[in-house]
Amino acid sequence: MTLWQQIVTIAICVLATMITRFLPFAVFSSGKPAPKYIEYLGKALPPAIFGMLVVYCLKSVEVLSGSYGLPELMGILVTVGLHLWKRQMILSIAGGTVCYMALVQFVF
Repeated sequence: MTLWQQIVTIAICVLATMITRFLPFAVFSSGKPAPKYIEYLGKALPPAIFGMLVVYCLKSVEVLSGSYGLPELMGILVTVGLHLWKRQMILSIAGGTVCYMALVQFVF
């Protein structure tokens, strides 16, 4: 890409990011409550996205060869255990990721 094309691409990305960040605040003012379907989406979409991410991450696990999916299973169990214990998403995700990476690098 030329310099001009790079500048235009970056400007479009910045504009799109700014619009998606500020548009909800402009559309749904703080003076009146959000519509019910927006509240429903706010409650339903995060678990749906996490479910989709789990399926995506596990789609290529071979349970009949190699390590039989044990590092993945152990990483998931650590993630769930940490989340049930501390209820902190960052700790749960980081702990499960560290556990999985350690198992893959040093054990399996």
